[in-house]
Amino acid sequence: MKQMKMLQQVQKVQAQMAKVQEQLANEQVEASAGGGAVKAVVNGQKHLISITIDPEAASEVDMLQDLVVAAVNEAMDSADAMASERMQQVTAGLGLPPGLI
Repeated sequence: MKQMKMLQQVQKVQAQMAKVQEQLANEQVEASAGGGAVKAVVNGQKHLISITIDPEAASEVDMLQDLVVAAVNEAMDSADAMASERMQQVTAGLGLPPGLI
């Protein structure tokens, strides 16, 4: 009986996690570098959606490359944080160690 209840709870959590993953695909975070010269948009599944570059920033290629990397990395970090927060909401109250799921 206990095993059946636990199995049902696990299935419920799996369904909720799948729903969160689906929602994350539709949510976006934006990060910028160089005072807004480069903007990167990433969805909650860490897929790069777009890069916007101020034409004035394109004149110095080395700096532009660094700004693109910085903006994308910041956006990816924000997407990770958003996904982690959503998953913690799903698993809260299960008594599992942090980071297990």
